Amino acid sequence: MTPVLSAFTTRTTVEIRAVCLDIDDTLIDYDGSARTALTALVGHDQAWPAWQRTTDEHVARAISGEFDYDTMRWERTKAFFAVLGEHLDDAEVRRREDSRLAVMERSWRVFDDTLPLLDWLRESGIKIAAVTNASGPRQRAKIAAVGLSEFFDRVVIAGELGVAKPDPVIFHTACLDLDVLPTETVHVGDRLDLDAIGARDAGMHGVWLNRDGASEQAAPHGVWTITSLADLPELLVCELSGTGVDGL
Repeated sequence: MTPVLSAFTTRTTVEIRAVCLDIDDTLIDYDGSARTALTALVGHDQAWPAWQRTTDEHVARAISGEFDYDTMRWERTKAFFAVLGEHLDDAEVRRREDSRLAVMERSWRVFDDTLPLLDWLRESGIKIAAVTNASGPRQRAKIAAVGLSEFFDRVVIAGELGVAKPDPVIFHTACLDLDVLPTETVHVGDRLDLDAIGARDAGMHGVWLNRDGASEQAAPHGVWTITSLADLPELLVCELSGTGVDGL
């Protein structure tokens, strides 16, 4: 599908020198592996919305420094089963969570359009950063496990920085690490609010990856929309290269 632009009006000359990429559900099928692991744990997929809500709450607390990653996992799993009406002791929580994590790690995979895009960016001389709201070192381990580490000039992780998307600080940190201006940088992610709008508001070019047009939500002014990472090279070359936007 041809990339879509939401009502840009005034353009000025700018060079795109860097691309920042979200990791989970942008490059790596995180939800797919997490749902597989949760189904193995509870025997069905109906609890996925409750798991997502509990995870979002506990990851935010981990990023804020309230507890470390392993404690987050255990507290999240205990809270999740409490929602289901099952109150577990600490030993059982750890047993179940470790079992779930093992299944998830075996299920990690990159999307089919990930490696072709990264190869193209690298061959084009464009700097690449990962910008992720994960909680810590395990995200680096996951990136390495699926063979993506070699592609990134920088990896910026919310749990290590102490701030998360859509805070402009995490986007600006990536730009500083890459030695580029926000106006020279594109950020791509699967979350319209955290990724595309957050990047736009930080002065970058925000691109929403709405995979296969799964969401009917409309992108606001100043946000580009693509339905596959395979669309990004055309967007960079034909639309964004040599153009910018006044007033962002």
